[in-house]
Amino acid sequence: MAPSEVIRSYIERRDHRLMRKVHRWRAPRWIRLWMIYSTRAGDGWLWYLLGIILLVFGGSDGRQAAGSAAVAAGMGIILFRLLKRLSGRKRPCVLERHCWAVILPPDQFSFPSGHTITAFAVAISVGLRYPDLMAFLIFCALSIAASRIILGMHFLSDVVAGCLMGCALAYASSFLFH
Repeated sequence: MAPSEVIRSYIERRDHRLMRKVHRWRAPRWIRLWMIYSTRAGDGWLWYLLGIILLVFGGSDGRQAAGSAAVAAGMGIILFRLLKRLSGRKRPCVLERHCWAVILPPDQFSFPSGHTITAFAVAISVGLRYPDLMAFLIFCALSIAASRIILGMHFLSDVVAGCLMGCALAYASSFLFH
């Protein structure tokens, strides 16, 4: 077996082990609500609202942050749509029923997490321009990322890859808008 196959197999075994644990975990109500609201915030409306606030009230820094975030998120959308088609990886909720989450996935493929790419692309882009908001923005992005795993939409490796891609896109975009 090729080294890349060994690594992929190792990651998939761990992803599936975690999936089985998460899908059987009856989380407390407050965690369930936090995860559902987090995943809904990651559907896009939170980032659009943040962009509007930055454009209206942020002055020059706000326009640069909104522009950087929009470019990073836009590139992230193109990237995750392409990679999802290429990978064809099935979602955890397709492979095994979740014990309490009933949210339907936005598309059929799992790798990478588009919610996570977008969350980190926007959070880092805006946080670089507004460092006082960075901790809060990272908390939001991490909540969205965790929700995708807890709700059975993604494997851990989908979310980790999404985080890395979103961060890379944010730093590249911020460089362009600096």
